[in-house]
Amino acid sequence: MIRMTLEEVRQLVDTVLRRHGFSEAHVQAVSATIVAGERDGCTSHGVYRLPGCISTLRAGKVSPDAEPEVFDSAPALVRVDAHGAFAQCAFHAGMPLLVEKARSQGIALLAINRCVHFSALWPEVEPLTEAGLVALAFTPSHAWVAPAGGTRPLFGTNPIAFGWPRPGKPPFIFDFATSAAARGEIDLHRRAGKPIPPGWGIDQDGQPTTDPLTALNGAMLTFGGHKGSALAAMVELIAGPMIGDLTSAESLAFDEGTRSSPYGGELIIAIDPQRLLGAEAELHLQRAEAIFDGILAQGARLPSQRRYEARARSAVEGVSIPRPLYEEIQALGGLA
Repeated sequence: MIRMTLEEVRQLVDTVLRRHGFSEAHVQAVSATIVAGERDGCTSHGVYRLPGCISTLRAGKVSPDAEPEVFDSAPALVRVDAHGAFAQCAFHAGMPLLVEKARSQGIALLAINRCVHFSALWPEVEPLTEAGLVALAFTPSHAWVAPAGGTRPLFGTNPIAFGWPRPGKPPFIFDFATSAAARGEIDLHRRAGKPIPPGWGIDQDGQPTTDPLTALNGAMLTFGGHKGSALAAMVELIAGPMIGDLTSAESLAFDEGTRSSPYGGELIIAIDPQRLLGAEAELHLQRAEAIFDGILAQGARLPSQRRYEARARSAVEGVSIPRPLYEEIQALGGLA
């Protein structure tokens, strides 16, 4: 393992992105997301994602410098055309208008179209909670996941994220794939030569497997059987056809076998408790704290609690990067 400070990680990621022609706006936005994943102990969404970003660029499946275009579609609707670039700049371009509309209307939607998505969704919902808003986010991916009872990939990992603001405390946030595991987690098992748990994937004949490569070449499974499968279908619908963008199967077809990051759309919903509840907003937000206290009182943990703990720890201790991955990234940056 290679020990690095967060600033060293940021400089390394910036160097790689700049070397490969990303505009400074995209360098800063993409780097911030990658470093945040590493900082928060989400290694499957940290620097591990950087080689995939570069391979997606080399395959011609992402623009390194497209400027997002924001459309004020309706009193509670914002659309952003990412023009084929990574989603981060598009989100940052649309977020101010989304917040403004949520505060005006009580609820607002941001549809990001024609974007490439490689990251977790909590980097989108967390800034909205910092603005005092409740937030949800959805995006399809590539068709890697079989529906419950099926044997062939149809859905993406199709994550769902939710954020709830907590005055004076870290927000309540969950962000999970509707598959049993993120695809990156399975690939990390492959890299480490470790089997995956039962229930994560099946082979090309639909038979259970604990071999990560066999699962990657076969199909991943949804969590919770038919329940996860239904949620995956919901994400396909509301972040695909409903916003005029691709399904996971269409994204995989667009990929043309290059193994690039998914291409399509993202839907973000923001709700303003202050607009909805008026003078009683503070009272009801405080009532919500009883739920969180009840969870913790039983010895359970809140979602993202481990992320916040890792965030505090890495700020002091830095992070550890597997040497082979570190060397691969150095080579991408021309530093080897």
